[in-house]
Amino acid sequence: MLTSPQLTKPIFFIAAALCLTPWIDPPLALLLGIIFSQTVEHPFKKQNSKWTKILLQISVVGLGFGMNMYEAAKAGQQGFLFTVATIFLTIAVGLLLGKALSIPRNITTLISAGTAICGGSAIAAVSPIIEAKEDEISVSLGTVFILNAIALFIFPAIGHYFNLSQSQFGLWAAIAIHDTSSVVGAATKYGAEALQIATTIKLARALWIIPLSFLAAMAFKSTKAKITIPYFILYFVIAMVINTLVPQMQPLSAILVLIAKKGLTLTLFLIGAGLSRTALKSVGVRPLILGVVLWILISVGSLSVILGMVE
Repeated sequence: MLTSPQLTKPIFFIAAALCLTPWIDPPLALLLGIIFSQTVEHPFKKQNSKWTKILLQISVVGLGFGMNMYEAAKAGQQGFLFTVATIFLTIAVGLLLGKALSIPRNITTLISAGTAICGGSAIAAVSPIIEAKEDEISVSLGTVFILNAIALFIFPAIGHYFNLSQSQFGLWAAIAIHDTSSVVGAATKYGAEALQIATTIKLARALWIIPLSFLAAMAFKSTKAKITIPYFILYFVIAMVINTLVPQMQPLSAILVLIAKKGLTLTLFLIGAGLSRTALKSVGVRPLILGVVLWILISVGSLSVILGMVE
């Protein structure tokens, strides 16, 4: 592995700059990040997580300038009951399966929460409440990120194989892919309508972090619970409202959406770059089995329901 700072920093910046060009799409950016993480020592390892979070939130807000609030509300309403059902089913099955596999309670809770709601964000929100240890958080994040990377590559192909419509794919991606970044990346690859529906439903799903955090605090009898509220979702809604009610904004909105999509592509590079060898090695067999089984359950189950829906 290349470790010299004189070389790793320029390589990092060149790779990041490539993600802002038209030649690198979201899946390729993630792959580029993974290749970087496995061959080059990250020169900004400590800052990577913070940069990823901030850039993702800014990019998601920017995407709001390309959406119509009425269409988004319709999409959110369509996915509400589906969202509630899959969240509670996934968490229930995850807790039972984790117990059957003798996986530590904290790891089971984190992987179940990450699969049910929004991947790394849910894990980050719940981990301090249940007082998870660093290695438990690493195992959970590693499991979710591995599956996220796979989903970003295979979901668009599966969608085309089953001839899913834009709305069907958007709903499926929002339900079955863990992280918001990978949901938006896969939906971007599939089409503009899929992107709007997937982003709206996924962000509505992310709000379930709040009640989940309260439930985790009660279940683990935590007195130090600090509930994380994803305020950036409010800014996303404001961007949609502006784009819908202020038509004069549309020329600028088009530019902001383009910047947001490039920001998302760069975000996926950072996620891949943060998936270090240590993180990959920390994922044990049983936690990975738990993550894979839950992912297959929610992916296959939701796809079966969606294919049975009449549009």
